[in-house]
Amino acid sequence: MMKLMRLFLPLCVSAALLTAGETIPAQQRSFTIDPAQTKVEFTLGSLLHTVHGDFHLKRGDLRFDPRTGKASGELVVDATTGESGSPARDKRMHAGILESAKYPEITFRPDRVDGQVASEGKSQVQLHGVFAIHGVEHEILLPVTVDAAGGEYKVLGIFVVPYVKWGMKNPSTLMLRVDDKVEITVQTVAHIM
Repeated sequence: MMKLMRLFLPLCVSAALLTAGETIPAQQRSFTIDPAQTKVEFTLGSLLHTVHGDFHLKRGDLRFDPRTGKASGELVVDATTGESGSPARDKRMHAGILESAKYPEITFRPDRVDGQVASEGKSQVQLHGVFAIHGVEHEILLPVTVDAAGGEYKVLGIFVVPYVKWGMKNPSTLMLRVDDKVEITVQTVAHIM
């Protein structure tokens, strides 16, 4: 009987420890986004050619609870930095479409991460949150690829902004037709705070 107890007791203790490990809540993770390691690029299709350009990230941080997926933080893009390689086109974009003097920031505030972010290797998740542009907020879901290594998280997100549907002007003319949606690609590096 004593021999059976010596075998049974360690098994019970091990099971209790394993079970307790499952109920201990995961700690909230906090990240800072490095503007110097961030690219925010846009692609706008047109009848004659595709327009490519970029914006600069002002600041960014993200917090999320891996257990619940609840997220918070903010990514802030400087709308006044948008460039497409054509000063005349950029002037029209800032004055007539983005109205960047009036709305100088484009923000994304996540509230939820759908999926699991691995501490090492690649993960596919979705960020749910509020995207604010041109003075109006829009609920969006961003598909994101995360590549983690050594506490550094390389993030790639590609999504479409239906800018005309969201109240901005279409710059099309009689001779030049452009799409009413613009594709945004965000590449960044997040570091654990």
